[in-house]
Order: sequence, then C-alpha cells, then structure tokens
Amino acid sequence: MKKLISDNSSFLGLIFIGLIILSAALAPLLTSYDPSAQDLTQRLLPPSFAHIFGTDDLGRDVFSRIIYGSRVSMTVGFFAVIMTLIIGATLGIVSGYFGGWIDSVLMRFTDIMLCFPTFFLILLIIAFFEPSIVNVMIVIGLTSWTGLARIVRSEVLSVREREFILASQMLAVSKKRLFFVHILPNIISPIIVYCAVGIGSAILTESGLSFLGLGVQPPTSSWGQILSGGKDYIYSAWWLSVFPGVIILFTVLSFNLIGETLRDIFDPKERV
Repeated sequence: MKKLISDNSSFLGLIFIGLIILSAALAPLLTSYDPSAQDLTQRLLPPSFAHIFGTDDLGRDVFSRIIYGSRVSMTVGFFAVIMTLIIGATLGIVSGYFGGWIDSVLMRFTDIMLCFPTFFLILLIIAFFEPSIVNVMIVIGLTSWTGLARIVRSEVLSVREREFILASQMLAVSKKRLFFVHILPNIISPIIVYCAVGIGSAILTESGLSFLGLGVQPPTSSWGQILSGGKDYIYSAWWLSVFPGVIILFTVLSFNLIGETLRDIFDPKERV
C-alpha cells in the first residue's frame, strides 16, 4: 500500500477513483438538480455557474447526470469484476490444480469462448434480453472471465512445481492445507492486478453498450448514454460529448495505472 501511494501515477489514480466513488455516494448533496428533470426552456445551455457542465437537448443538468451516472458505472464495474473473479478464478484453479481431463475440458471450453470477440458476444446476448443495468452487469461478468481463467491456471501450474510444494507433498500435507496455505496465497497477486484493470474495462464496455442504446435505459443516466446524446450536437454543444468522454477516459486510465503499479509491486523482479 505504501508503494501504491508513493507512486505518482497510481496515487493520482487513487485520488480520482476516490472522488468518483465519493461523488456517487454523496450525489444528492453535490447537486440540487434532478438528473431526469426536463426543462426545454433551459436546453443546450453552455457551462455556467448555474450549470457547470451545461445542459443537454432536453434541458437536463449534465453535471447531475454525470454524478448520478457514476453510480451506474461503478456498480457495473465492481459487480462485473466480482462475477469474473468467481467464474474465472474458480475455473482456473480447478483446471490447474486437478489437471488431466478436467484441465483439458475446461481449457478447451475457454478456448472456444476466446474465439468470439467479447463485445460481439455481449451484443449477441443482450439482443435476447431486455436491456437493463442488471442484465448488463451479468452479461459483462459472464463474458469477461476467460483471460483470468488462463492466468490463474498458469499460476497454479507454476506454483505446483515449486520446491516447497513438492516438499509439502512428501510430508503428506493434506490437499486442503496444501491448497489454502501454500498455493492460494501465491496466486492472489495476479488476480488482484487483473481485477483492478478489469473494473476499468467493464466500465468502458458498459459505456459502449449504453452509447449504442443497449445498456442502461432512460430515465436512468449513465456516462455512455450521456455521450450518445451529445453525438448529434458535437459542434454546437461540445460539452455534451467532452465532459462524459473525459470522465470515462480518466476513470479507465486511473484503474489501469493502479493495476500497473500493483503488477510492479507483486512482480518478484521488482523486489530484488
């Protein structure tokens, strides 16, 4: 944690993510505007003291929509990564630990899933279900586990061949103790790094789906939805695209910077 804070890039990322989470939690205190309230007399107003991010084509305050939209993005990001963690880590651990035909079946299934472009697979699944925040979270989680499964499997296979594991097996250590005491602690680090980067990736995917109208549906606001609403006014009302776009950019970048620093922290080469 000390190195995570001492690194300038990851520290800035932590601050930005902290501000986003804090603003999501305190949204009613940060803005007096209803993100869904329409006022056509106030449509397409540029940034001002009254509306610091301006208003959209329906007269809604863009700042309040972004603040409340952060709730959607953070919820989707964290929930999707939890699902990815449960599915990917479980399959990777089972595949690497037991090996044999179990490993072959699970990895061939993973390879089949990898053959499909993730975003295309998400679009395909979404097409059969009603777009909603719950469906978006589930779909992203169900289609994002393949990379983690392969990483965890390779880590388990690597740890199994180390001397202290072989020594424990020679001492007839139980399989339960061997896994929870010796193997699991040594594969946690890549999982943490993957999850940090995965949150940003899930937020980006949700924004893409909402931009296409397949994600969170109105009147609930989301960053991708705000960005989509501004595409028709890119020249006359630049703030509708710039502000949500910048927020998405820096949020994803912050999670990636945190993930990179975590990778350096857990990398054995960095400890030498």
